[in-house]
Amino acid sequence: MAIEYVPYFPTTIEGQALLGNFVRTQRLLRYRDNDRIVRSVQRGMPLYETTLQETVGDASSENMVIRGECLSACAFLKKRIDAGEMPSINLVYIDPPFASGADYAKQVYIRRNPKLAEEARRAEAQLDDEELRSFEEVMYGDIWDKERYLNWMHENLLAIKAVMSPNASIYVHLDYHIGAYVKVLLDEVFGESAFQSEIIWKRSSAHSDSAGFANIHDSIFYYALGESFYFDTPYVPYTDEYIKSHYKHKDADGRLYKDGDLSAKGLSGGGYTYTWKGKEGYWRCPITTMERYEAEGRIYYTRNGTPRIKQYLDEMPGMPAQDLWTDIFPVNSQAAERVDYATQKPEALLQRIIEASSDEGMLVADFFGGSGTTAAVCAKTGRHFIHADVGVNSIQTTRERLLEIGDTSFSIYEVRDGVSLYRNPAQTMDKLKVLIPGLTNEDSLDSFWEGAFSTAEGMVPVYIPNLTDSTTKFLDKVLAMRIINEAMPDLPEGTKKVVVFYVDIVDEAQMREFIDEHNDTGMDIELRDLKPLLADVVAEDEFTYELSEDGSSLLEPWRTSITSFTSDRLEGKIYDYNAKGALQGKQSFKPICVSEEGLELIECVSLDCTAAEGPWHADAEVYIDRNGFQVVDGRATDQFWDGSVSSERPPLRIRVRNIAGDETVSVVQPR
Repeated sequence: MAIEYVPYFPTTIEGQALLGNFVRTQRLLRYRDNDRIVRSVQRGMPLYETTLQETVGDASSENMVIRGECLSACAFLKKRIDAGEMPSINLVYIDPPFASGADYAKQVYIRRNPKLAEEARRAEAQLDDEELRSFEEVMYGDIWDKERYLNWMHENLLAIKAVMSPNASIYVHLDYHIGAYVKVLLDEVFGESAFQSEIIWKRSSAHSDSAGFANIHDSIFYYALGESFYFDTPYVPYTDEYIKSHYKHKDADGRLYKDGDLSAKGLSGGGYTYTWKGKEGYWRCPITTMERYEAEGRIYYTRNGTPRIKQYLDEMPGMPAQDLWTDIFPVNSQAAERVDYATQKPEALLQRIIEASSDEGMLVADFFGGSGTTAAVCAKTGRHFIHADVGVNSIQTTRERLLEIGDTSFSIYEVRDGVSLYRNPAQTMDKLKVLIPGLTNEDSLDSFWEGAFSTAEGMVPVYIPNLTDSTTKFLDKVLAMRIINEAMPDLPEGTKKVVVFYVDIVDEAQMREFIDEHNDTGMDIELRDLKPLLADVVAEDEFTYELSEDGSSLLEPWRTSITSFTSDRLEGKIYDYNAKGALQGKQSFKPICVSEEGLELIECVSLDCTAAEGPWHADAEVYIDRNGFQVVDGRATDQFWDGSVSSERPPLRIRVRNIAGDETVSVVQPR
């Protein structure tokens, strides 16, 4: 349940129009249900309990990693901004879902058996990618109807604007599916005068496998607020063709240069009249500057003796970047920055945006942070960052990425909104269908209903909010009237009752009273809180360990060895993978086999040697990459993991993460 609802904008002066600057009562973009956003905005942003999960480095750092939806993350930040606990945001880059109708998945790799690691090293076994068995896990579903997407996006943009400084900039990264519509929303929220550019990023090379014109670009809409927004023109290197056509001269030392005009004819602002080397002219610099150019060897004379300035190639910053970006390539399978995350954007793309629209020390935010590229580039270029995303895989990927960069402090927060209790909303929805006892699919029902219960009194349709769409999880009067007036009248004749699950509600007693007053369908409406079911979504894994003092190490005398690991959910995924492969009947199919100890299913082991409760302190940590090599406290090594973690002090808590991202914590019992 939301603690409170934070206004999108400051309290207005008496008599001042409330929605004039943020939501026009007459929307620019017309579509079905576009007026519903006004009611949501009037209610405010839902603020939920937000807990500090972990601090890395300096606890006073402004850098934050937030697990939560854009709307609830902005409510948390707005509350802190209004309280003077943090500055407003200077730059926002977002790469939201594109409403493309696609499911995005990550490849989950089975690690190498650490019990056999040393044997493999002794045999100098070569790593074979074919041996890296894997399966896919859905990260999120980008499946929307256009109207719901636009309402969801509009509210997110309003929330983002609420935490931006008066002179901030925002870049919104989209593609052809929805970009044109969101451009109109951006005009509504930020103002048409704030629009600066539509950047076209060529994200792939030409290909001929399309029946029409192949799509190879994304659009990035750039808006800037106020009149004194920051912008530092980025430059791109000259092409070989440009250099050949413009830098045709070469000094004795081999430096390439082009010659520029020293005449002031036609130059606005005027020039200087004097005679130089017998040439009377109207020059663009005073004679003292001309003398300095001569002494430095920077003057080139034409055949008729006209002086021209030498402009050296190695002193030029390049060509000012235009709105067509063809020089930044997507992250390929061999790229060093690749983190095996769907939709990962290249660091060069974010570096150009961040360095163009922010200075060192400024605060940059990404509310659909994905693989953490924005945060990583900020850490490398001296900016502060806020990374927010609803998926736990995003938070984990970003955390490992920042640890690998090193010397980066940040805090990890989790929004406790009753939805983010699993890796992502898409997987939570799939799990819910299993957790609700008696819920079955019913083909005779409209897609509004998730399914039905079979009872002695007949079929009972069930509504479940779509957790992938945050606009549906709040049960208010608008949704109640939609259920009563639109959904229930179309139910099969003889239906006597429906069940409506909700995640958030202002006052359940008031809602029941409202429903009783307006429900004239003849059917009962039963309200049920979904959060108790959500709390059962995560089934923890199990592991055993041994703790010993390692006499061979003075710096890290404590050794924690994981002796066994089991994950019912992963074992079920592996079983399904093997069964599917066996049905295909391919001779080349190799089933995934897991050892009795199950250590191949572990991705990360972290030790907290500081506290047995509260925010996590990663005092010692080993991450195992997909090849089985260990990354120790953020430092990559060429050593296979042997199943243990060494630490200076005995651990008080042990956290084990499996290869799909589920984490299990065990408190170490006193010896």
